[in-house]
Amino acid sequence: MLCLALVLQSGLLAYSMYALAGLMLVSRALASRRLNDITATRKPRSRVLETGETAVIRVRVTNQGMAPVPWLLLEDLLPKSALRHRHPSLEVEGRRLKLVMLGAGGETEVKYRVRALRRGYHQIGPLVVEHGDLFGLYRRFKVLTEPAFVLVLPRVIPVQAYELASRRPVGEIRLAHRLFEDPTLLRGVRAYEPGDPLRRIHWRATARTGTLQCKLYEPSCLAGSTLLLDFHADGYHRQGEPDRSDLAVVAAASLVGALCGLKQQVGLITNGRDAAERVRTEGYELEPDSRIEARNAGREPGVLEHLHPVVLPTRRGEEQLARAREILARLEPQQGLTVEQLIASAQDRLPRDATVLCLLPRVTLEAAMAIGDLRRQGYAVSVVLIAIPENELPTALARLTAERVLDVRHLQTEDQIPLLCGNQVDRSSPYAVSVE
Repeated sequence: MLCLALVLQSGLLAYSMYALAGLMLVSRALASRRLNDITATRKPRSRVLETGETAVIRVRVTNQGMAPVPWLLLEDLLPKSALRHRHPSLEVEGRRLKLVMLGAGGETEVKYRVRALRRGYHQIGPLVVEHGDLFGLYRRFKVLTEPAFVLVLPRVIPVQAYELASRRPVGEIRLAHRLFEDPTLLRGVRAYEPGDPLRRIHWRATARTGTLQCKLYEPSCLAGSTLLLDFHADGYHRQGEPDRSDLAVVAAASLVGALCGLKQQVGLITNGRDAAERVRTEGYELEPDSRIEARNAGREPGVLEHLHPVVLPTRRGEEQLARAREILARLEPQQGLTVEQLIASAQDRLPRDATVLCLLPRVTLEAAMAIGDLRRQGYAVSVVLIAIPENELPTALARLTAERVLDVRHLQTEDQIPLLCGNQVDRSSPYAVSVE
């Protein structure tokens, strides 16, 4: 423009160039300074919700400078995966995008509600603020708050008819080995053998026969279960998500609730990834280089590798249900640890006085062999198949039958959870279900 002004001998054109350059410099300085005066606070930092509950999200924005801000664009970001059209996890009520003008020392608030529709560990925020000059020549943005997290717990569906006898996934099951004996259940007597402790001597039988007799006890019973939940990403195809993974989580939570109601021991071992651990180890982007990256700061990552199990130790107590629901709510599919590797790494955490209950979205040959190895080692094993397609069900049952794993149940919808413990797959037909 300066060269053109010299050629045309136009002082007005040169003056307009200087005015435009000065306006841009002043606008840049004012926009940068004013944006640095903007602060924000978020309340609350985190929330725990039941499915269907609503939380109020508030972010208070303050102008701490001495000059007014002509316009300010505020947007509280939410992950796109939580707001997807077909299967949303959160429903937003209100406006999380707001355009305001703040005077010196002025305040405003971004307020909206989120309704929890599905279980999960959902990121709320961060708040992105955009400001510029009145002419739109220069615009700046800034991330003001760290995100908060909303933990939505899975539903617990009451399980009916869980007074379960032998070969049931919940309840008391006779041990195949006799490492544990119940001294309250006398099975018979036998002759004394050197090395028998004195407390085993049956004195009445000894007095009656004239020779030393020892008591024989019934083997102890299994009480409770340790749930093995397969959450490998290969078992949860995208076309069936998130319904299939939610079904597995709700089934696991419901079985834990049934066992806690029976005052029995219960535990949970899974190869899924804890979302809270992901946030702690990988963090989130707070200083992006562009507005597009700022929007991606609230994006949930895809399926990641994970090489160690998430474990809730098997024990008794009412707090087991609360802890299991929190773990299941944060669970995400992963690509690292397969179910056979999960069994191998967690076998030392499997108590022998509890049923091993496997929840599987698919049955590979390796997984069936690993489960069969547990049975051959003396564990009582039961399997719940999670919404396996009809064309894959015969193969899954055949692999489990080959390993002599006969206690198998097939769960297709949440409506079947109340009768899950009473419905067992009929071996005469892979598509039939028998009610015991």
